[in-house]
Amino acid sequence: MTSDPTHAEPAAFTAEDYAARMAAAAGAAADAGLAGLLIAPGPDLAHLTGYRPTAETERLTVLVLAAGRDPVLVVPALEAPDAERAPGAAALTLRDWADGKSPYAAAAPLMEPAGRFGVSDNTWALHLLGLQREAPATSYVSLTDSLPMLRAVKDDRELERLAAAGAAADAAYAQILHLPFANRRETDVAADLAALLRAHGHSQVDFTVVGSGPNGANPHHEAGDRVIRPGDMVVLDFGGLRYGYGSDISRTVHVGGPTAEEQRVHDVVREAQQAGFAAVRPGAACQDVDRAARAVITEFGYGDRFIHRTGHGIGVTTHEPPYMVEGEERPLVPGMCFSVEPGIYLPGRFGVRIEDIVTVTADGGRRLNNAPRELAVVE
Repeated sequence: MTSDPTHAEPAAFTAEDYAARMAAAAGAAADAGLAGLLIAPGPDLAHLTGYRPTAETERLTVLVLAAGRDPVLVVPALEAPDAERAPGAAALTLRDWADGKSPYAAAAPLMEPAGRFGVSDNTWALHLLGLQREAPATSYVSLTDSLPMLRAVKDDRELERLAAAGAAADAAYAQILHLPFANRRETDVAADLAALLRAHGHSQVDFTVVGSGPNGANPHHEAGDRVIRPGDMVVLDFGGLRYGYGSDISRTVHVGGPTAEEQRVHDVVREAQQAGFAAVRPGAACQDVDRAARAVITEFGYGDRFIHRTGHGIGVTTHEPPYMVEGEERPLVPGMCFSVEPGIYLPGRFGVRIEDIVTVTADGGRRLNNAPRELAVVE
């Protein structure tokens, strides 16, 4: 694996870290008028306990949190040894259940009988309905609706991981510029990007968008068999997880040399991206970032060709709240991390997107991606 001299491996989170997160989550639930939280396998469970079981199981695993009570993780008996090794296990109580017994009968006594609970968004309907059968007076609301900012504000050690992930993505971009594009398929370049992310320490690659020519006008184009040609604009958008935290970067390159129009469109997006970044400061509304970037693109006549929100949060997943979008009036808080990624998409012709991950500081914002934003020419 390629070493990254700018980022030594960060210290592991401790049981005390996870205990503090669970206590804060339980307190936030009480402040929101909830009896507690039910957290299934997925990013919320990983964030709160460090436990990452597979989500593809029909066996119930659920963390039950409530203010004033010790956290309890209900797990299948055959998975209890794995749960006991989780970094946050010392900060909670494990309760296992055996095949042939009802997992809902094991979990329901931990819940207030008529309480309203926040549930992680990826909780299986099978399990939620089973809990409701066992405790019919309970009710439920998703965490996106009830506690959308549960993971939004990162501490210093989380920021360290996000910065390391961003630096690795920057390094991957620097290297891809020296590899051939012309006369290769999009999937070939996407494979190169995935390999470079892994070489720079990513344990997981979540996406490698390579949108060449007209495919670049589709913001979420998946790399396909189209052969990249000289004269193409190519949108690159790639990321994944390093040290358990996400990277996500977009740059647009040109095979050969751009036309005056292609350069102009890229310049507009670059100016918009800078305007969005400049709008980042504590107390500003999330929508202010979107408005700042969108105003530039609209001023130059491409407003109807910027067809998505300006940004999304990032943490233990590459997409999470908060969202930089019109109508989101939630204020920015130091420690929030999100993308700033305006774009212009001209159907049938080409697209341009420039994206950095940004964190809110005490007096503004800081980029976690520092790869050049100029229109790079590749071969």
